[in-house]
Order: sequence, then C-alpha cells, then structure tokens
Amino acid sequence: MSDHEAPTVLVADDHPLWLSALERDLVAHGFRVVATATDGPATVRRSRATRPDVLVLDLNLPGMRGDEVCRAIGDLPTRVLILSASGEQHDVLAAIKAGATGYLVKSASAQEIVDAVGATARGEAVFTPGLAGLVLGEFRRMAAEPDPGDGLDPAAAPAEGRPAQMPELTPREIEVLRLVATGMSYKEIAAELFLSHRTVQNHVQNTLGKLHLHNRVELVRFALARGLEDDPGP
Repeated sequence: MSDHEAPTVLVADDHPLWLSALERDLVAHGFRVVATATDGPATVRRSRATRPDVLVLDLNLPGMRGDEVCRAIGDLPTRVLILSASGEQHDVLAAIKAGATGYLVKSASAQEIVDAVGATARGEAVFTPGLAGLVLGEFRRMAAEPDPGDGLDPAAAPAEGRPAQMPELTPREIEVLRLVATGMSYKEIAAELFLSHRTVQNHVQNTLGKLHLHNRVELVRFALARGLEDDPGP
C-alpha cells in the first residue's frame, strides 16, 4: 500500500446490523471495504482471496474463533484488529498471541474504531485503554519463560539480562527494537527518534526479515528475552 492508496479492509462480524454500520463508517472515511464475512471459515477464504491491508475481526465468529482465524491467515501481510464485546484477559491474550496487531472492545466510539483501523493499516498497535499494559506484562512473562518452539533458545540468552550481540541488525534497528519492546507505538517511536513514521515502519519490517520473525508479538518477545527493554542502546 502506497501513501496515496486507501487502505483495504475486510470486516468480519456475525451481527448484520453492526457489520453494515461499521462498513458504512469505514467507507465514509475513505477506506476500501473489499469484503465482509459473518463466520470464521468465510473470513479465512475471503482474506486469502482479497489480501486486505486490515482485517477487522470479531472474536466470537461461528465456525472458527478469532484467534483461530488469525493463525489460519498468519502467512498473509494482513494486519488484524480485533473488535470484540469481550475485554476479558484470556480473550485479549489469546488474540495477541495468535498474531493480532491490536484489540478494541465494541464500546469504543465509531470515530475511535475508524481511527484504530487507520492506525492498524499504518502498522501501529492499538488497544482499548488498559489493555496495552496487560499485553506488555504478558510479553514480559513469556520472555522470562521462553517456549522451546518459538525460536527463543534459553541457552542463548545473554548473561545478567544484557542483550545478545546481533551483528545482523544496524544500531538504528536495535534502537527501534528497544523502543518497540517498551510498548511504544510507531508514532511515538518516530517522535522519540525524530524519524518519519514510514522510516520507523521500514526499520521494523527490516528487523522482522533479518530475525526471521513474523509479527510484532514475536518481535517484542525477542527483544524482552534479550533485555533490550531496559538497555540504553546498542
């Protein structure tokens, strides 16, 4: 997606009135809604067919849960914004671990939802107030107890919480990675480092490629496991 193209969106929700209203709001604000879906399997099929920039996904779809949908389309470049009636901890963490970029509860205003879709399209992580801290806390816990299957080797962890040497990353990429690990949005990182939003996005995408990671969830876990959150720099 170029800077001048309207982001493409797929909206998945099993409540027809909500689905119609959300589609109307997004179109009115310049988004291109390329498809809608009312169940999990259809969401997966239509995501693969249209490859939208953003999937706005209800968590409790018939046929497949939202976190299952996230895993099923994990190889696509689509960013997933969960929009759910539930703000329960287990639902939030299941969605984020599955690869969702952000999580809003449906009590958010129409403007907040539209803004969140735009931020998600730009690569930012958007959460209902209070949920970002919950997610970051879970990242810290997971980093302290690496999953043997996630590519984080406990034996490779640096001594005394210091970051491992990562010669494949540039100093600027490590600096951006450190700020990602603190939970900052791309917009906040850009302001902190006096960079453009697009430059921050490019650094993050380059870092994901170099480290063979797939999404922001894995990137944060990588950084926290290596103590980058508290490190002043490379």
